[in-house]
Amino acid sequence: MPAPSRPLTDYAKVIRSKNSGPFEVTFDVMFDDRAPYDIVKNSGAISVDTIAAAFGIPVKQVLVCTPFDAGMAIKVTIRRTVSSGDLEDRDVYGCQQHVPLTRIAVQG
Repeated sequence: MPAPSRPLTDYAKVIRSKNSGPFEVTFDVMFDDRAPYDIVKNSGAISVDTIAAAFGIPVKQVLVCTPFDAGMAIKVTIRRTVSSGDLEDRDVYGCQQHVPLTRIAVQG
């Protein structure tokens, strides 16, 4: 029987977002130990498809989704739906956009 899934927050030390220019938001999922990093990386829980689903965006808007082994981190970048500072923008700095990542389930 497979292990039950747990939220990404049970594994990652830091999950954050920030602007990556006026048209993109980047996310860092960082770990303080190799074991939880490897579990998340090998689980496939963070992929272009899961990121698109978490944010309710088309797959083509996920520009980067890659692990960085040396830093025990996963980098994700998505295209903003509106540019930073636009009248419809709700978060000019992009620092409050990481919450959907916290809800990703990891099968560990």
